[in-house]
Amino acid sequence: MLVATSVARDTRVLREAQALVDDGFVVTIVGRNVPADFEPPQGITVLSASGGTGLRPSSMGSLTTKKLPPHMTLLRWFLLPQHRKRSFGAWANEAYAIASPLEFRVVHAHDFTTLGIGHRLAQEHGVPYIYDSHEWWLGRQRQYRPTPIWDRKEAIAEAQWASHAAAVITVGESIAELMQRERGLEKVFVVRNSFPGGSDNSKKVVTPPKGIIYAGRIDAYRELEVSMDVAQKITLPICWMGEHENQWAAKHVPRARKMGVEVLSSQPIEAVTKAMQNAGLVLVTHSNRFESHRLALPNKLFHAIHAGVPMIATDVTELARVVRQYDIGELYEPGNSKSMEEAISRAIGRHSELIANVRAARTELSWDADAQVLREIYAQVLKEEQP
Repeated sequence: MLVATSVARDTRVLREAQALVDDGFVVTIVGRNVPADFEPPQGITVLSASGGTGLRPSSMGSLTTKKLPPHMTLLRWFLLPQHRKRSFGAWANEAYAIASPLEFRVVHAHDFTTLGIGHRLAQEHGVPYIYDSHEWWLGRQRQYRPTPIWDRKEAIAEAQWASHAAAVITVGESIAELMQRERGLEKVFVVRNSFPGGSDNSKKVVTPPKGIIYAGRIDAYRELEVSMDVAQKITLPICWMGEHENQWAAKHVPRARKMGVEVLSSQPIEAVTKAMQNAGLVLVTHSNRFESHRLALPNKLFHAIHAGVPMIATDVTELARVVRQYDIGELYEPGNSKSMEEAISRAIGRHSELIANVRAARTELSWDADAQVLREIYAQVLKEEQP
């Protein structure tokens, strides 16, 4: 597996790797700047390649977490695309050097950032490769200047490389349809970012709710400004739990705390699950600005289902479709604090009913079902490779 993340907190990558280990595979993951103290599960080896420093001198620390003056913010916005391109390019070169001497039967390339070297490694070793697109790449969230020429080149490269993949996987039906329509791919499989079913966690959910939890990265384009506005208008306390070492957080977290929002650092999954159950409601929110958001089924959705907790969700295409289909929460209009406030009120009024609906949806919307899809994809890929 190739993935340009630190792996340690990449639940999709680790969950897929574990499913394959359970099916008899030995999995090696080449990640990016993996923490030295990270210990992967048994049967999984994790190797680390460096992302380099991009355009930043090695003596300079990251600007990501610093509050910058206006002229530096503008300069960063302009230069960030080149910085990212150089950084990911450096990682790809080192990851290729690490992976090339290894022996393997399949290459699994996570996201477009790894697709080029995944294609190259598979060709050189004479093995099939799988492209696993975690989002609609060209519609992803961006906090930098537009790059239309690069985007066009990446779209062409994605279509070309993905067309040679033994299988293409993505996280939801809408992206699968777009991959088929826009990239000309014949068939795309869906393996969602779901959580294990496990025990009936809905029995542990407090009702009526005592609070509202947002669990995820605390950053721009996640509708957190809306929840700040709502915090002073409702009786339930709001808590954000997640990584907040970035410029948006440096600017907004102090204000959020003044408005009564509790802000906590990232917690282990088990601790977050318990916090969700003790609160009784979960915020599953993102903006309507980017195409990837309109198509996304975020981890937060499936974590809430795993915890057995109803949600307050943004009324955005794919997310809203699932919430409506299974009636597992209440929807609000993006950017509208009054609409969010009304959704919270409705959820409180029918909380027990929503808990029962979440319980009923767990079987279909769980990792048990998605892991089986992944195993079947691998079985078919390897079957086709046999002489």
